[in-house]
Amino acid sequence: MMRTIPLLAGTLALVTGFLTVEVNAAEVKVLSAGAMRGILQELAPAFETASGHKLKIDYATAGVVEQKVAADDEIDVAILTKPRIDKLVREAKIVGGTTKTLASAQIGLAVKKGATKPDISSVEAFKRALLNAKSVAYADPATGATSGTYLAQAVEKLGISAELKPKTRLVSAGTAQGPRVGEAVARSEAEIGIQPISELLEVEGIDVVGPLPAELQSPDLVYVAGAPYVSQQPIAAKALIDFLADPKAAAAYKAKGLQPG
Repeated sequence: MMRTIPLLAGTLALVTGFLTVEVNAAEVKVLSAGAMRGILQELAPAFETASGHKLKIDYATAGVVEQKVAADDEIDVAILTKPRIDKLVREAKIVGGTTKTLASAQIGLAVKKGATKPDISSVEAFKRALLNAKSVAYADPATGATSGTYLAQAVEKLGISAELKPKTRLVSAGTAQGPRVGEAVARSEAEIGIQPISELLEVEGIDVVGPLPAELQSPDLVYVAGAPYVSQQPIAAKALIDFLADPKAAAAYKAKGLQPG
């Protein structure tokens, strides 16, 4: 509760200082990468109150978001990783002038609530933690999850892919919301789980040990919002993007395990 009060206060300040209710309310269709789910659930009601617009938010992996934007699905605001949105801008699928960087995410490690927390303070310590674990879970790269793709490459670079293969649990999407690695840990399907901290924090029944060492963080986990050319609500889409990028939301982002801007 002690974290909720300042977070709520910051959100209310954001509402007060942002905009007034618009007469022509619109339904804004948002498709976002899963790492941004927590912050969107926090800020969506504030935006709806301030603007009068209604949000319809769906979640998927960044890869799936990219595919749907590229296929001209009916989306007003897309939120995905910077390399992917830059590609969509080059392909004239996202309007370049609408893009704004929202936040970056760190990859973290979690264990079941109450379990012994491994040392992951260095690359070597993290490597030992993986080798000592009975089972390891992360997002299946085949789902288009940026963290899963990066972790598969990192394990290869660490030279332990052969040792980890028999005890690795690749978490598929399972639902329309994307892979939920923390839930696999909470259900004791894996001893440790690795995913962006913002996603792990949403899951009950686990403890987040902390971020992986800086050398093992992905530079691609920077999340950017933009409006596709096919958007039917470009004005409302711009209002939402501006709202999400407002510096007044910084405290809310940090509380959800994200670094704003």
